[in-house]
Amino acid sequence: MSDESALDEREVSLIRWRCRRGLVENDLFLERFFTTYGAQLNASQARGLSQLMELPDNDLLDLFLRRTEPAADMDTPEVRTVLAQLRKRPHGAASA
Repeated sequence: MSDESALDEREVSLIRWRCRRGLVENDLFLERFFTTYGAQLNASQARGLSQLMELPDNDLLDLFLRRTEPAADMDTPEVRTVLAQLRKRPHGAASA
């Protein structure tokens, strides 16, 4: 399968389950991501998500909120792409 080919429904479901977090704030970012990109999720995005899910909840939230940026092993093109998608504000959302 190509990195750009959409994953099948079962694969997306497994990744979505793996993305469940202990902090509701993280779940809100992830739910919005899956609502927006889930139907077109590809292997590259799945790898980026998998890498991010290795982080503790507070470190993950810091990335989502732009308090920190990916570093070391976490600084990959896949992580940066998915992180940019996760950080996008919905249209009409107020700026902080």
